[in-house]
Amino acid sequence: MGATARYVLPLKGKTYDVQPLPPSQPVPQAPVTVAEVAPPAAPAAATEPVAADTAPAATASTGDTAAAPATTSKPPRTASAHRGAAKPAAGTRLPATPRAVTPAASGPALAGEGRIETSNQASENAYRRALGSLQDGRVSEAIAGLQAVLRNNPKHEAARQTLVGLLIEAKREDEAMVQLQQALTLDPRQPAMAMLLARLQIERGQPGIDTLLRTLPYASGKGEYHAFLGGALQRQGRYREAADQYQTALRSAPDNAVWWMGLGLALQAEKRNAEAADALRRASSLGTLNPELQAFVERKLAQVSPQ
Repeated sequence: MGATARYVLPLKGKTYDVQPLPPSQPVPQAPVTVAEVAPPAAPAAATEPVAADTAPAATASTGDTAAAPATTSKPPRTASAHRGAAKPAAGTRLPATPRAVTPAASGPALAGEGRIETSNQASENAYRRALGSLQDGRVSEAIAGLQAVLRNNPKHEAARQTLVGLLIEAKREDEAMVQLQQALTLDPRQPAMAMLLARLQIERGQPGIDTLLRTLPYASGKGEYHAFLGGALQRQGRYREAADQYQTALRSAPDNAVWWMGLGLALQAEKRNAEAADALRRASSLGTLNPELQAFVERKLAQVSPQ
């Protein structure tokens, strides 16, 4: 309590605000000397500085009790008398100090009392820590953290997507494919994941068609998905199915010259030259192909057009 008084009293910019003696106590007629009453420790306590970071809390906690100045006029006193009276004055303010320290002491204990971290909260916190590692450039640590998140919560889609991107960037495509397969096994309604997995499979010489067909029912209206599946089917010689997928894709984006070109090639392979010529002509007329593809379409158009 003495330490509390030492920190509270100097906050108003004065060493001590000494109350006058009670009326019942006779006022000394002669000045009191320092040698008679001044204890050695009192000046040190009065002049001890208050830490800057504790000042706002102490000021807010003491309220009116610490801030109220004395209203009774003071009799003339010497500096030594003020110092001698400091000890009783500090004692008169001690009852107010429990209100200053009690909230601060009980606050931290109450803040964590009864809090239980759920599984989802733990996964989210671990995911944020992994992102923090990634932002700091610790990629390996971020990958390990994301893998730990998915072991505890396999349905954390954001962690899965981030992890797949990091693995591909790190040239660890096989691990990325495993993550994508696990994601689609848990939930096949993810066209973007299916396209990415199929692309990686095609790059390794696999068809990728089965992956795309499993998610096809959930890709309605996604022209890019249908066009990608059309290209995969075309590479495997399944031209009729490829043409159907390109036609479905073009219903959502009728001005996509690349998809018109794909349709024309699939129809040409099916010996449907008249339809192929129309598709290739449409691709050429849109004027959005790069010079190399434009020249390729012109050559194919010459092959299927009637002489």
